[in-house]
Amino acid sequence: MKVCVAGAAGAFGLKHLDAIAAIDGVSVTSVVGHAAESTREVAEKRGIGHWCTDLAEALARPDVDAVILSTPTQMHAAQAIQCLRAGKHVMVEIPMADNLADSEKLVQVQQETGLVAMAGHTRRFNPSHQWIHNKIVAGELKVQQMDVQTYFFRRTNMNALGKPRSWTDHLLWHHACHTVDLFQYQTGETASHVHGLQGPMHPELGIAMDMSIGMKVPGGAICTLSLSFNNNGPLGTFFRYICDNGTYIARYDDLVDGNEKPVDLTGVAVSKNGIELQDREFFAAIREGREPNASVAQCLSAMRTLDRIERSLV
Repeated sequence: MKVCVAGAAGAFGLKHLDAIAAIDGVSVTSVVGHAAESTREVAEKRGIGHWCTDLAEALARPDVDAVILSTPTQMHAAQAIQCLRAGKHVMVEIPMADNLADSEKLVQVQQETGLVAMAGHTRRFNPSHQWIHNKIVAGELKVQQMDVQTYFFRRTNMNALGKPRSWTDHLLWHHACHTVDLFQYQTGETASHVHGLQGPMHPELGIAMDMSIGMKVPGGAICTLSLSFNNNGPLGTFFRYICDNGTYIARYDDLVDGNEKPVDLTGVAVSKNGIELQDREFFAAIREGREPNASVAQCLSAMRTLDRIERSLV
């Protein structure tokens, strides 16, 4: 299988290139980027034969079967639709769009083309969250509450590599999207009650730097999510699962119980890297002609919940 990675020189584009390198039978034949120099450097360093700054150029190539989009959030839906219209399978990094209307349009186009279209909801694939999900499916755990903290220190428009961004990130439509989808995925229900609070808008970035979100599903489980770009301390997202049969804390690909005792994740998946596992699912779905876990259709309910949260923000 031959793949194009768009946004290849960005923080997550590089993570996807590393992940693909660990997957047999898949090769990157093209990379696309906003800046010519950095895109060319990535292609030359990794021995990728084609690079360009125009996605359409890559989509016209016969040696591109599928595309991974690690581009700015505001471009996700339009570019994913562009890939599908060009006959290419597509995985678009989270979120699939920054509004509900564009999300619904993307799902519509996927259904029209019948191609694989997947959203990059990595939390579904992290071994830590997979372990919890397997226990839930087996009837051994039931979520009573998820308490989640998503914290960064990002008062200027910089990416995870410390380089200037050409776009503005968003706590709700990007970072909250991870937890909204995961909460509904783990409980198997769509939130019936939601509310959101946001702090002051940043004078230059025009976004809220702090946010608090509450959700409840019909079965009774609740989720409390705190997000901040003002946190000067440990960065990232930390998930506490308070269940009927134990408490667990997930930190990306690691899992401990409520007393910080490590949980053995051996055998949960073929890799400990959530990005690699996400990519493996994308390629497997294409090969097997099936809907992937985290298809855009499956993730649409999260986008609908985000829309409801946005409308509730005060």
